Amino acid sequence: MRLTLALIALLCLGVTSLFFGVSDISPLALLSGEADEKAVLVLLASRLPRTLALVLAGSGLAVCGTLMQMLARNRFVEPSTAGTVESASLGMLIALIISPNMPVMGKMAFAAGFALLGTALFLAILRRIPLRSVVMVPLVGLMLGGVIYSVAAFIAYRLNLMQSLAAFESGDFSSVLRGRYEILWLSLVMTIAAYVAADRFTLAGLGEEFATNLGLNYRRIMMLGLIIVSMVTACVVVTAGVIPFLGLIVPNVISMIMGDSLRRTLPWTAILGAGLVLACDIIGRIVVWPFEVPVGAVLGVLGSAFFLFLLFRRQSRAA
Repeated sequence: MRLTLALIALLCLGVTSLFFGVSDISPLALLSGEADEKAVLVLLASRLPRTLALVLAGSGLAVCGTLMQMLARNRFVEPSTAGTVESASLGMLIALIISPNMPVMGKMAFAAGFALLGTALFLAILRRIPLRSVVMVPLVGLMLGGVIYSVAAFIAYRLNLMQSLAAFESGDFSSVLRGRYEILWLSLVMTIAAYVAADRFTLAGLGEEFATNLGLNYRRIMMLGLIIVSMVTACVVVTAGVIPFLGLIVPNVISMIMGDSLRRTLPWTAILGAGLVLACDIIGRIVVWPFEVPVGAVLGVLGSAFFLFLLFRRQSRAA
């Protein structure tokens, strides 16, 4: 029953996203057949693809955040605090340098490959550093991401591609049109794959020794998790750019309420992730009307505040 209500709330946000914007589109006119061709074109070519892209990106990144927190065994880890999105942006930049006219799938492959390498490097560093505090884990990820972004910025500056690099970092869905978002359906496939393997990821989150004793191939499930995270992150970066902190906010909220069983929580994580991105996109359309604030900027503010909340909450518990 509660899941049904959550889906209804998500549907309401989706409908609001479809009909809210500078271009006036009346749902009553559409239903009665009185809408002009321009309104129908805006709805089908812009508003509907944008809303679908927001839902697919939000649900996928929220699930990715859950997987990364399980694999790293740390509540402060997600793609934007582990060097994953910076690695994907570097991959996009390399693809642009090698072949400016490369198809979208080729760019996604480059971004996914670099994201996979960057995330694997992050986890490898964690294994070699004695971490006395859980806060050190995201700090390591942020420093790694800073190094990777610096490399990307240096290359972009030397080749006069800083504007392209900034576009990868924007987290903006205003330019999403029909024919430019379909790659995000691949992130839906990866999200479903994460749900199918949810029990295995739950066991992997208990630690390598424990999972191995229960008969789980720990290395294989780690690789599957890395592939899912890398591909979803690459799809979102290619389509709209970086959306920070989404994978931090949603999994932690769901965990506080429902616990850590992925089989139970992943549907809620996907729904809340999609709803949060839709809500932030609508807020971004309102605050500087008739202009827009990118989703990445709105979530950056919310995510930073939530990150501080988690830090103070953990400190108060420790005290």
